[in-house]
Amino acid sequence: MRTMRTMRSRRRRVARRRQKRLITAGFVGGIVAGMIIWSMQLQRSRRDLFSPKPLRRLAALGYLRGRPGVETARLLGEYLRWEKDPALRRRAEALLAQVQAAL
Repeated sequence: MRTMRTMRSRRRRVARRRQKRLITAGFVGGIVAGMIIWSMQLQRSRRDLFSPKPLRRLAALGYLRGRPGVETARLLGEYLRWEKDPALRRRAEALLAQVQAAL
């Protein structure tokens, strides 16, 4: 026959295992949610680069500043051919020069 002490000890072990599982599930869920949000942000920033609103285009340029790479350089080249606003063109040109220097 089990004593009360052994039964309490078993319940605690089961509770600890359950807590560990919940913590692990929360951690993995957080990583997955973060990856989904990051992917959506990346798509939104690329789309906003060609937005009709200048403030969104400026924000998209700021976002791309932290993403030097070949794809960013190609995207900025397309953007420079498209952009009409002189201030945004200058900012994009400076950003493209930084990206090219990093490559």
